[in-house]
Amino acid sequence: MSDPTRLAAYTLLRAVFGKGQTLDHALNLLPKIEPRDRAAAHRLAACVLRHAGTLDETLAPYLRREPPDEVRDILRLGAAGFLYLQTPPHAAVGTAVDLARAKKLAPFAGLINAVLRKLVTAGPAVLDELDQPKLDTPAWAWTSWGANARAIATAHAAEAPLDISALPGFTPETGQPLPTGSFRFPAGTNVHEVPGFDDGKVWVQDAAAALPARLLAPKQGERVLDLCAAPGGKTAQLCALGAVVTAVERDKSRLTTLRGNLARLRLTAETIQADATLWRPDQPFGAILLDAPCSATGTIRRHPELPHLRKPRDLATITALQDALIDAAYAMLSPGGRLIYAVCSLQPEEGAARIEAAIARLGAHRHPLTLPELPEAQTPGGDIRTHPGLWAESGGMDGFFIARLIKPRAPAAPAEEIECASPPCLARDIDPLYRDAH
Repeated sequence: MSDPTRLAAYTLLRAVFGKGQTLDHALNLLPKIEPRDRAAAHRLAACVLRHAGTLDETLAPYLRREPPDEVRDILRLGAAGFLYLQTPPHAAVGTAVDLARAKKLAPFAGLINAVLRKLVTAGPAVLDELDQPKLDTPAWAWTSWGANARAIATAHAAEAPLDISALPGFTPETGQPLPTGSFRFPAGTNVHEVPGFDDGKVWVQDAAAALPARLLAPKQGERVLDLCAAPGGKTAQLCALGAVVTAVERDKSRLTTLRGNLARLRLTAETIQADATLWRPDQPFGAILLDAPCSATGTIRRHPELPHLRKPRDLATITALQDALIDAAYAMLSPGGRLIYAVCSLQPEEGAARIEAAIARLGAHRHPLTLPELPEAQTPGGDIRTHPGLWAESGGMDGFFIARLIKPRAPAAPAEEIECASPPCLARDIDPLYRDAH
């Protein structure tokens, strides 16, 4: 019989490729298995998702015709184990054949056996002549990432490290301090082994994800609105910086997660379940953080299924929502107030294009951002653009776009002199009808 790791990994792949589910959702639906088998299955399935293009290319010479999707996934699992995860050749072949039989695909067992035997005979050298970053990236994404495409795609081949943010005054005893204030631990680190996590001193947050709240730069005691706030990392940052935070989140379960995270950290914020495009506060805010829903292509290292789920046609719906959220946030912003717009996306349509459209639509002013610790992330337009290829030598970072908009103050009404018997005076102070007409 096939081992539980392969069975679970196969189930995960079919959920992603066959049903369009996210890997996290599929993991939650797995039957109960040993934690180590679950972790190994996730690692194996994620490996296939990261390298699906390359795996298909290595298998192609040994296939005369396209196999059924279920058979292709079994071939991918066997090839991924051998080529990337140091599975011994006999085990890579044998477990794949057993898996086919366990999934009632016995008629294809001979094909799977023959194809994988040829692959292991050729050996890992088959990878040497392949352009793996490009093979493992959808053409539409590669094109959209421009000059950074190869660096981004190369970074996607590796699992992301674990980054944390810490409460002021707490420094973890271990972990690599990063220039932007986060702390980094190796990929695969159990978060409960991170100093301070179980004591409510730190929370998980990629170094790039920690930048928007920092760039909002709230003052002590300042009222701040955090829109689309779950799971709460940015809310925690704002609270820890001394802001008086109102956090708005539409999804009930995600809001529950946010509240739980704040409770663990012993931080307090007003939390509201509402659609940010419809909800309005009693009075405007001088500082608003909008981390808008997006394609999340900046998080592919953590969610390798995304290139297989996202399509270019999805962007029209996503960007329309982003525009609606920007408009809503701007309406809640007081004159002279600042709005930080952020998305964990690498797509230009969700970044600078949204800001330029908002400026034209709303009359907002773009206020340049600076990030001395990461100057390579600053764009010519004054925004911040991070991507997984930055800090490559220490593990990279998520892809984020961050911009700051300022709502201009209403200009003072022009003073107009009129002739009158008394000394010159303002027309608007004399005739209410004139005042209302101007």
